[in-house]
Amino acid sequence: MFEPLFLDSVLQEKIWGGKKLETVFGYPLTSEKTGEYWAISAHPHGVSTINNGEFKGMKLDELWKNHKELFGNAEGEVFPLLTKILDANDWLSVQVHPDDAYGKAHAGELGKTECWYILDAEPGSEIIYGHHAKTREELRNMIEAGRWDDLLTRVKVKTGDFFYVPSGTMHAIGSGILILETQQSSDTTYRVYDFDRVDDAGQARELHIEESIDVMKIPGTTEIVEEKVQQLGRSNLTTFVETEFFNVYKWEIQAPTDIETAADYSLVSIIEGRGTLEIEGQTWKIEKGNHFILPYQVNHVKVNGEFEAIVSTPGK
Repeated sequence: MFEPLFLDSVLQEKIWGGKKLETVFGYPLTSEKTGEYWAISAHPHGVSTINNGEFKGMKLDELWKNHKELFGNAEGEVFPLLTKILDANDWLSVQVHPDDAYGKAHAGELGKTECWYILDAEPGSEIIYGHHAKTREELRNMIEAGRWDDLLTRVKVKTGDFFYVPSGTMHAIGSGILILETQQSSDTTYRVYDFDRVDDAGQARELHIEESIDVMKIPGTTEIVEEKVQQLGRSNLTTFVETEFFNVYKWEIQAPTDIETAADYSLVSIIEGRGTLEIEGQTWKIEKGNHFILPYQVNHVKVNGEFEAIVSTPGK
């Protein structure tokens, strides 16, 4: 099969969400607090649907289960990756995610290592990325005392920044930020602090202090990302990270460009512009807001136009 698998996907309402997923990407909202678009997902909390070709109408989890040939006969019961776009109209909770061992033992699913590409950030926007506790006892004492200014590491962000967030990393996305997130296929989150807010019914969201302390990386070091840029004529291909969980790249296309990939399959999200994708002499139009999978044996594509894409492949 030598055609991309385009996807229709699921919007998620969140207490911190807004309306940018419609104003920026054109996704039709049913709530003014829409926080996430699960753009490429086989997770049971929001499964994408194939919208073209032979498998039109099939859910991605079903495709993974019954047509492993499209994914290089990859092992694993669950599709391992998930691509989201998040609209942080307000702060997300301060949180941490477990690794695979803890996630499977306590939540019955994969752990959650993730990474963020900052699509847009209002002036002065910041994230929480790491913490200052030196021991688990100190971490507990600072959480119980509510010493958030002493505990949390705040980082200013701007459009185009990239952050790698392994499991065990204390983190939060700040207000005014639009993010594309590549992550393991997991929805397990342990909240440490939620800014004392309540929902429309006056209820505070659940915190998970013991689980957070269990899985938190001590000390709270963060990852330095060394980007590598490959020039192909007028186009640039940037490598952000290559890890055991996923590899993440950015395509900046300005002219006809031939791209080679040795991956079993690739997840592609068009984040700006429009253009065309050619495979084996067939051509598809692509534009901002499209998400698709390049299946197994699609190792060469020709792209044209002026667009940017975030691309991920399964880990090494």
